[in-house]
Amino acid sequence: MRHTQLRSFHAVARRQSFTAAARELGVSQPTITTQVKSLEQEFGVELFVRRGRRIELTETGGGLLAITRRLFADEKEAADFLNETRGLRTGHLRVGAVGPYHVTDMLAAFNARHPGLYVSVTVANSRDTLRDLLDYRTDVAVLAHVDPDPRLVAIPYRRHRVVAFCHVDHPFAGRRGIRARDMEGQRLIVREAGSTTRLAFERAMAEAGVRPQVVMEIGSRESIREAVAKGIGLGVVSEAEFIPDPRIRALPVTDAEIYTYAHVVHLRERQNARLVRAFLDVLAGLLPVSLPSSRRRPSSSRR
Repeated sequence: MRHTQLRSFHAVARRQSFTAAARELGVSQPTITTQVKSLEQEFGVELFVRRGRRIELTETGGGLLAITRRLFADEKEAADFLNETRGLRTGHLRVGAVGPYHVTDMLAAFNARHPGLYVSVTVANSRDTLRDLLDYRTDVAVLAHVDPDPRLVAIPYRRHRVVAFCHVDHPFAGRRGIRARDMEGQRLIVREAGSTTRLAFERAMAEAGVRPQVVMEIGSRESIREAVAKGIGLGVVSEAEFIPDPRIRALPVTDAEIYTYAHVVHLRERQNARLVRAFLDVLAGLLPVSLPSSRRRPSSSRR
């Protein structure tokens, strides 16, 4: 078994495509196919099956992928360790985030301290952001909610109030705020199911015995803002994510405490990895005094 065979298998398994794997590794597709096939033949196993135009991992392939994830994460960590002698002047920190708002100040502080390091940010939904972290595709993640998981360490970072917002011609537009009961029967535009902002707002409305009328579900904050700006209904957003716009007005809910949270999350086994530790050291200087560090235990806070 050769290292190149494992690297080819790992790329195909992650990308679920021989073509994409070849592009990632900078080799031809026949080369990737030959290396994977030779690995299967050497051990008499089947690693992939074809489903029409798609490929899927077999049970054996899935088991091998779990091993190669650790293998190539350790390989990256070894390279980072060897770079340690040069200080934090080179390296690539990979960050996953559910939105740009909470992560921006962290990145600015990190860049100010380590200007020679390259940083890439992948913005995705919570499920994909967590999956990238667990698959070693990112080094740290910024998530709204983290279920207890012994593999993870979650550090509470920020808390922001959830506000409603409306079109400037809406009857609520002249108010400084609204009460929960004012939302009864109001046309509401929401994020996709599973959005933590939506869950927090719906929970608060249920506790108040209020039932807004959900008329539209949209998968991005920007699109919801545009829908509200066109007068379709009310929207809800984290106060940190509200962007002033002459077409809309923010409406704090004055009689309910509705919050979103941000947590910085990393794999427990990688907490002493060079770049992860550098990021956590910068983060420590940004944490509010009132928020306790939870590096030693998983967090179950919600937003």
